[in-house]
Amino acid sequence: MKALAAATLSLLALSAGAQELLIRNATVHTGGAQGTLEGADVLVSGGTIRAVGTGLSAPADAQVIDAQGRPVTPTLFGGITGIGIEEVSGERATVDNRLGLGAETHQMTVRPEFDVTLAYNPESLLVPVSRIEGIGWTMLGAGSGDGGSIIGGQGAVVRLDGSADPAGPKVLFIDLGSDAAGLSGRSRAAQWMILDQLVSEARGGIAADSHAALLTPAGRKTLSRYLDGGGRVMVGVDRAADIRQLLRWADRHGVDIAISGGAEAWKLGPELARAGVPVFVDPLANLPSGFDTIGSTMENAARLEAAGVDVGFSQLGDASHNARKVRQLAGNAVANGLPWDEALAGLTSVPARAFGVADTLGSIAPGKRADLVLWTGDPLEVSTVAAQVWFEGRPIEMRSRQTELRDRYLRPAVPAANGGLPRAYPTGDTR
Repeated sequence: MKALAAATLSLLALSAGAQELLIRNATVHTGGAQGTLEGADVLVSGGTIRAVGTGLSAPADAQVIDAQGRPVTPTLFGGITGIGIEEVSGERATVDNRLGLGAETHQMTVRPEFDVTLAYNPESLLVPVSRIEGIGWTMLGAGSGDGGSIIGGQGAVVRLDGSADPAGPKVLFIDLGSDAAGLSGRSRAAQWMILDQLVSEARGGIAADSHAALLTPAGRKTLSRYLDGGGRVMVGVDRAADIRQLLRWADRHGVDIAISGGAEAWKLGPELARAGVPVFVDPLANLPSGFDTIGSTMENAARLEAAGVDVGFSQLGDASHNARKVRQLAGNAVANGLPWDEALAGLTSVPARAFGVADTLGSIAPGKRADLVLWTGDPLEVSTVAAQVWFEGRPIEMRSRQTELRDRYLRPAVPAANGGLPRAYPTGDTR
């Protein structure tokens, strides 16, 4: 452990521009066709992975890190979050993932052109909190509600390296089921009526100047891109009956869907597998929180995977501030029957494929971005931490506001005049 710490410290001494790197003697979980490689090396040059194998030679100017057999993975997917578009969830002025048009008039406002990535702040305090835990990228979700409609808007993948722009194509978010019934005339049946009308409008079946039209010209153009498989549509839905209707609707209109939540998705595993629909579950969703989730089970991920479904992970609740816990979700799925390799895939290759970034993210292979994590142990264990994170081969400083607060309050309590903390913050025995 001391040698690993020394290697990490020497790595942090590099300039921010250093990109030549060789990680030796690692357990490399590639997340790709090579699977897991014991005692393997990863060679990085110019921010890109150049080779993965054993006995690799490093360029003269490369930094060489001895992993001592410890795991190396791609940076992990943090789930569907509001990182960078939500600072304090209880302070509405800092939350940009929901459109409030129509809230005062109680009229439904359908604006699929709403794009939350335009509000993304790469300097958000939530970014370093997540990335020092090995979370390298997330999907910015657009939520329904606040006087909007069941169509929340668009989001996209962002990397947590300080980049300001999305790393992948846009994804359209829709909410269905009882939680969204208040946005569809108090009936989930009306949700399908509304969706069918929106499809008809986008395809020119309803005149733009019709009194019944719901979409703006920009909304029609946006929605039309997602029809006939032109873009991924992420649907938040839990009840098996609603998922069945969703599969029929998507097939009828040629819509390329994925599911988030999916508490009862295991009941339709074969159907989801045949349709090629990935499902992003919360493996801790075990007890019913309502009538849509009566069939919740911690074996959801395992049952879906056994049926041939691609399973990813995303948290319910405060995902933005707790993205680091997504590893715990995957570990709980393993404890309830999901194979370990498939659990890691749910944090790497599965979301990369689902969101159109698999050409650069989600696996360790030549040509991919060198966004990597060196772990102290099994990355799905709660006690494991990230020893070092790299973005494009550059080591990040493993520091966040939380670590700074920790260090501040652990400092010896000496008089402030001597450079220490004021007496209000003593440490040790305060009796």
